[in-house]
Amino acid sequence: MSYLTFALTIALATVLLAEFVNGWTDAPNVIATVVSTGGLSPRTAIGMAVVLNTLGAMAGTEVAATVGKGIVAPVALTLPAITGAMLSIIAWGTFAARAGLPVSKSHALLAGLAGAAFQGGGWDALYWDGWMKVGIGLLCSLGLGFAGALVIGKLIIALAGRASPTRARKRFDYLQIAAAAFMAFNHGLNDGQKFMGVFALTMMAGGTMQVFEIPFWIVIICALTMGLGTSCGGWRIIQTIGMKLTRLTAWQGFAAQFSASCTIFGASIFGIPLSTTHTITTAIVGATASRRAADIRWGVLRRVVLAWVVTFPVCAVLAYVAALAANTLFR
Repeated sequence: MSYLTFALTIALATVLLAEFVNGWTDAPNVIATVVSTGGLSPRTAIGMAVVLNTLGAMAGTEVAATVGKGIVAPVALTLPAITGAMLSIIAWGTFAARAGLPVSKSHALLAGLAGAAFQGGGWDALYWDGWMKVGIGLLCSLGLGFAGALVIGKLIIALAGRASPTRARKRFDYLQIAAAAFMAFNHGLNDGQKFMGVFALTMMAGGTMQVFEIPFWIVIICALTMGLGTSCGGWRIIQTIGMKLTRLTAWQGFAAQFSASCTIFGASIFGIPLSTTHTITTAIVGATASRRAADIRWGVLRRVVLAWVVTFPVCAVLAYVAALAANTLFR
């Protein structure tokens, strides 16, 4: 086996391992509400998430194209640098999962690519049009998820506030299960595609692809890998988002899931990579605040937001250092 083949194999393996970690640590956000409200058992919810995450990842390539060719210059990334960046993302995601922190693997990935590309090509390696899309995604995840859930929650209170509690609970149990299924599909549609883009980018760096494209075999491999990661659970994150942050009712779970799902679906259509973690968390806060803001455990929320804030600089620096070490050793 030649050095190039070996380096490409290792780089692709770390991309898939990062995709696995994404499914393991990010997908639990998708089912946290429906599990915490008792709408579905944990095992049933995970089974649903595995199937629909996988199907969602197969449903498009717009986000994959943005991440793979619109964020950083491919020529600035070597195979050792990509490997180092992926290992940095894996380390951060695993640490956060062990701590029960729902950090954004999307931002970890984008920061890792930025750090590794910057080491190889400086500021010219960053495509600012693509980063504008990332900024739009950040605004959508933080603003639309919250606002949509707040409005939907207020409408539910106004329209169904006098309904029979038993009948209302049953109806919203069904509605939130449907919304959770839609959310799982959209998580795959956005988050699952990001690593497809990196996979194709790695193939280009290894010289096995001359132009950027996402053949169906890459879609299948990445989708199934994320589905496998999702099957492993991520219980500490489910507890943080679904139980420690607030106590949700079925109608609030529906409001949060539906708002977050619509936000992610709209972004995915336009190839905008956003954080599903940010989107569902802010939607949960909005759904809770629609009835009583005091129900939010602000200490838990501050801890979560702090983890969000440090994710980008931590992963960018780790990836820069890893890329520098890898390029120095293996060039």
